[in-house]
Amino acid sequence: MLVLVAPGQGAQTPGFLAPWLELPGATDRLAAWSDAAGLDLAHFGTAADADEIRDTKVAQPLLVAAGLLSAGALGLTPDLVAGHSVGEITAAVLAGTLSDTDAMTFVAARGRAMAEAAAVTETGMSAVLGGDPDAVVAHLASLGLTPANINGAGQIVAAGTAPQLAALSENRPEGTRVMPLKVAGAFHTSHMAPAVSTLEALAPTLAVADPKVPYVSNADGQQVAGGRDIVRRLVAQVSNPVRWDLCMETFKERGVTGIIEVSPGGTLVGLAKRALPGVRTLALKKPDDLDAARALIAELGGSAAAPAAE
Repeated sequence: MLVLVAPGQGAQTPGFLAPWLELPGATDRLAAWSDAAGLDLAHFGTAADADEIRDTKVAQPLLVAAGLLSAGALGLTPDLVAGHSVGEITAAVLAGTLSDTDAMTFVAARGRAMAEAAAVTETGMSAVLGGDPDAVVAHLASLGLTPANINGAGQIVAAGTAPQLAALSENRPEGTRVMPLKVAGAFHTSHMAPAVSTLEALAPTLAVADPKVPYVSNADGQQVAGGRDIVRRLVAQVSNPVRWDLCMETFKERGVTGIIEVSPGGTLVGLAKRALPGVRTLALKKPDDLDAARALIAELGGSAAAPAAE
């Protein structure tokens, strides 16, 4: 039982896409996605600096493009798919619910709308590491902060205004560390409500199919069988918390034995190593990792083949 997962915003680093563009057909695919997104994704994925790719309207399409390129190179039909935050759009394509072109149109609109919403008030996010989860959530509430990502493995991400986050740094929950994140807004909170309205207007224009691969939603960790329900959740997710902890509980209940994280992998595999001991994990950081991924798939009884050049 193998699950393919896609990371969220913050996983990108300067130049991370460059090695993936050396694969056959990758440049042409990225050019088509750039047209759909209205961005030069090749530039942002290879030559842009950290500040440029931190921009929400750039980071989100870039992450989806990277996830799709790496998953396509792996050539795997997994048993489950899931994504963290914007990674859910990548997962929706891998499940067969959205086309890659519609996904890029949607994620570009999402990134722009969330950037605009974030510009209204100075907001951000900080990771709270360790401590009792219930006590952490209660402490955040006392400061007016939202637990925007409940990631499991001792990690909760708080989101809110700059003064609220400053108060958190000065008054941490017992037994925790607080680490400010390099994101440009309080994602997955009420601050993102204007972006939800934008995506609600866009959603009916998308061609949507029911998933061919089981899709696990990070709204509640449940498998979702209807394509329109998946899209509805993608829209609502922008202003609602990510429950990655519940996704990992579902992986455990379903008997998942392996997790592969698409590019730029590492974050979700790190959480799984702490929360799901015994589950084999691998992050697709570079094309050099593809052989190890295929070996892991073979060990777990699956199969994957490199796709033909496009």
